[in-house]
Amino acid sequence: MTSITRRALGVGLLVAGLAPALAVAADDWPTKPVRIITPFPAGAGPEAVLRVLAEKLQKKWGQPVIVENRPGGNGFIAIDAFKRGATDGYDLIQLDNVHLVAYPYLFKKLPYDPVKDFEPITPLFRTYFFVGVPSTSKFRTVGDIVAEAKSHPGVLNYGSWSVGNPVHLGSALLESMTNTQMQHVIYKETSMLYTGVATGELDFALGSLATAGPMQRMGRIKFIAVTGQKRHPAFPDVPTVSESGGPAGYEVTGWTTVAAPKGLPRNVADKIQRDIEAALAEPDIKERYATFGYETFPVTRAQFTSFIAAESTKYADVIKRAKASLD
Repeated sequence: MTSITRRALGVGLLVAGLAPALAVAADDWPTKPVRIITPFPAGAGPEAVLRVLAEKLQKKWGQPVIVENRPGGNGFIAIDAFKRGATDGYDLIQLDNVHLVAYPYLFKKLPYDPVKDFEPITPLFRTYFFVGVPSTSKFRTVGDIVAEAKSHPGVLNYGSWSVGNPVHLGSALLESMTNTQMQHVIYKETSMLYTGVATGELDFALGSLATAGPMQRMGRIKFIAVTGQKRHPAFPDVPTVSESGGPAGYEVTGWTTVAAPKGLPRNVADKIQRDIEAALAEPDIKERYATFGYETFPVTRAQFTSFIAAESTKYADVIKRAKASLD
């Protein structure tokens, strides 16, 4: 046996000896507390479900799972804390679709790179929106809204709480897909927004069950369509946008994900994904989701990456057409 052969054999035996140890290390992860940073304030829907998930993971992992609120600054405060944190999976972050697919086109310069800084592990939930109009509105269908917008360009209005949120971009997508022009009215908070719909200040606004639901249940606004590709189980009589005379293929969702630092070892990322998905499948979490109008969104990481890329392309076009900017 030559010296080269002996060295090669020795390296092979060393690697073989290390493989079980590496596998055990992944199986044993975590061995200390895990922090999940969230840009959402305490009590917000996305933050509330994250805390329920954290409790499940804490039991599963046998280690504290700490939810740390870092609201404000368009999520940049939370992202900065994440970027300064651990890179071995012990610091994770909750992000929503705006951070990953809209802000890159709304800001000329971001304090993060959505591709290079994050490894999206798995989506926590997605939610669809309803097209809400005043209960006394003459609009019965999305087709009615589109026809009005075509007849009177720039007159019909819709609302949201900021530039670049899913409600704004979803409405701008409707403009883009129907080649219409409407007015975007910004309110300071969601309660004022849907009160604006109820009083007729706004012709319509997209809203989730969590945000627009209270006004709908009071009978002050009505839902004329849902922004999914199929009807919502809680409102089987409410048609989809395309069924309601809107454009075919129209879909708008809000979603959040747990992300890790880019380059996290695959076996650790896989474990986090498996354990999160197992927790999300438990009945009590599904019940909690239902109160907010959320649903689970189980996909592989490859499928999720493709989905994010497609969403990014879609909203890049919408933002460009709307000339929207946060700079």
